[in-house]
Amino acid sequence: MPVSRTAATFAPPVMEARRWLDGVTFSPDAPLINVSQAAPVDPPPPALRQAMADAALTRDDAHLYGPVLGMAALRDALSTQINTHYDAATRAEHVAITSGCNQAFAAIIASLCDEGDEVILPTPWYFNHKMWLDMSGVASVALPVGAGMLPDVADAKALITPRTKAIALVTPNNPAGVEYPADLVLAFYELARDAGITLIVDETYRDFDSRSGPPHPLFQQDGWEDTFVHLYSFSKTYRLTGHRVGALVAASDRLAEVEKFLDTVAICPGQLGQYAALWGLENLGQWVASERDEILARRAAITDGFPQLEAKGWSLMGLGAYFAYVTHPFALSSANLAPRLVREAGILCLPGTMFWPDGDERGACQLRIAFANLDANGIADLYTRLSALDL
Repeated sequence: MPVSRTAATFAPPVMEARRWLDGVTFSPDAPLINVSQAAPVDPPPPALRQAMADAALTRDDAHLYGPVLGMAALRDALSTQINTHYDAATRAEHVAITSGCNQAFAAIIASLCDEGDEVILPTPWYFNHKMWLDMSGVASVALPVGAGMLPDVADAKALITPRTKAIALVTPNNPAGVEYPADLVLAFYELARDAGITLIVDETYRDFDSRSGPPHPLFQQDGWEDTFVHLYSFSKTYRLTGHRVGALVAASDRLAEVEKFLDTVAICPGQLGQYAALWGLENLGQWVASERDEILARRAAITDGFPQLEAKGWSLMGLGAYFAYVTHPFALSSANLAPRLVREAGILCLPGTMFWPDGDERGACQLRIAFANLDANGIADLYTRLSALDL
């Protein structure tokens, strides 16, 4: 019997990890610490929820099909924000609104790749990118990162074949958290341009980047749209995860191909979520800045407290945005350690093996900690529990 497209890949890792909770109870004194998923657990701020309620009550079009590539006003507003943030000159016709950033990635891959093509992914990779490539019949070519959890341009160049259609970067990175230096991102752009392939840069977490100013100069390059595709998400920025609003920015003729894909999948992004994203762009700049400050404070707490774990043999490999990527000191694989952490320490996190190809042992000593929902006290509790482990 032929293998189906969905059978060509693995089960969703976050859903698999949640199953480790089945049958486990946690005491009030030591409740579950869930650092498995990079998603805010708080709802949007009250003013945004009120704006959404107003749209639901007063805007008839909030309940109807809209344009496949998204609401014109939202496309224009995002283009304007990108131009300010990146010192760019994009136009609304370069912007497509999607049902989340994962759909943006799926759409661009559908427009670029045929079965048997290849996409280079720095590894450890974002597993949903790998899953979509698997289900598309596209080979994921692993580019193991080097020092500082950063990919090497020369190593990437050596992996390019006649079947290579794209290189996909994530910065700030998921799972490692690291912020790719601007000159490194530019070097990957130049590699892709010279090779005649596409550079996809997923910037889901860009609003929590610790740097000021444009994180890279790609939008400032002449003819950027011939090589570069930018992916973005409103989900983390405005706490709209349940409303699935993402975006991609690319050449307008590329979006004509993307439109075909989107029309057959969701027809259009959810209208209410788009109204929320638009209101956020127009009104929540200061609120987003304060959210960024809080995430950076939690990042500092990760760094300040880590010597407690370092003394026990742990190491901090990468840090940024929502993530700390660590190595553990135990003899067992992280694939076995992570389920035990639920039962023995009340911690739910993801093993490094979920971010590496099957059989690659580099993930066996690694864990991803998504810390954005922990305040300083929660981070201290996490460290206390991890440092007490004796396995």
